[in-house]
Amino acid sequence: MVMTQYLKNNAEYASGRPVHKPGYPGKQPIQPSKRVAVVACMDARLDVEDLLGLQTGDAHIIRNAGGVVTEDAIRCLIISHHLLNTNEIILIHHTRCGMLAFTDDLLKAGLEGDPAAEKLLGQATARSFTSCKKSSSSPTAFHAFRGQIEPLDAPRDAKNTERLQWDVRRGMSSILNHPWLPTSGLDAVSVRGFIYDVDTGKLEEVSYSGPMGSIG
Repeated sequence: MVMTQYLKNNAEYASGRPVHKPGYPGKQPIQPSKRVAVVACMDARLDVEDLLGLQTGDAHIIRNAGGVVTEDAIRCLIISHHLLNTNEIILIHHTRCGMLAFTDDLLKAGLEGDPAAEKLLGQATARSFTSCKKSSSSPTAFHAFRGQIEPLDAPRDAKNTERLQWDVRRGMSSILNHPWLPTSGLDAVSVRGFIYDVDTGKLEEVSYSGPMGSIG
């Protein structure tokens, strides 16, 4: 499994030694050469190629707010696997994530003009929250992480680490239980989940077994 090499690459990266080569590599095939697909957060502090030591052409990289396994992420993974031959899936969440600082209902209420929600969102983000004062049917969900909200970019502690682990496991479960992403047989995919520490540059693996979250 190529993830073993990527963990070695990450150790190099965290110690300050670059592994990713930024130069144009020349003509390459459409299929990712390492047969890897990565789902990661859009956070500006994550450079997925650098932290895994990926080279251009190695992997598909799917990014969104939180690195959440949404319906669109599943769509991308199905195409990645069945049409473009990937068979290893890597999920990456990270510490100090903005998805820990709100709930779906709170953000929707703030966008629709609720003063109390606007105040709470402003406090959480340390910036003025400007409401659009309109309702919308989309997006249907923001996929905020379960549990008690905290200030934006709060330092790592046991509770927010647990919340990150919950969501990584939920993402793994969504993939492992999807009928179009096989987990056995010759065409099986494998899934591993990680938390990236933005303060150290290191990846930490999350086991699949364990709780998937509480709203409290």
